[in-house]
Amino acid sequence: QVQLVESGGGLVQPGGSLRLSCVASGFTISSAAINWYRQAPGKEREWVGRINSGISNVTNFRGSVGGRFTISRDNTQNTVYLQMNSLKPEDTAVYYCNAYSRTWSNDYWGQGTQVTVSS
Repeated sequence: QVQLVESGGGLVQPGGSLRLSCVASGFTISSAAINWYRQAPGKEREWVGRINSGISNVTNFRGSVGGRFTISRDNTQNTVYLQMNSLKPEDTAVYYCNAYSRTWSNDYWGQGTQVTVSS
C-alpha cells in the first residue's frame, strides 16, 4: 500500500527557512518522480518542484521559488525533502507531495502540511 506522509510545516517569519519531509512507504522512493505542490487559501493547487526518479537527482522548480527552494532525496530513509529558504508571505500554503511513476495506473498524494509565513 503506497502512502506518503508530509511533515515539517509550521509558522515562520519572512526570510526564514523550513524543511518539509515526505516519507514514502509501499514503494522505493527513488523509483518514482516526487513532486511538491502547494495550495493557498482560495487558490488552485500549483506545482512547486520535482525530483526525477532514478539516480540522477535532477530537480526542477517553478520560477517563483527557484534559487530559494531545493529538493533532495534520502534513499536510506525513503524520504524526499523540500528545503525552503528566504520564505515570503506568498509562500503560505498547504504543501503536498505527490509520487508518480509511468508504470503506475495512478499517482499518489500525501495529506499535506501547512506552511505559514508571517511576522
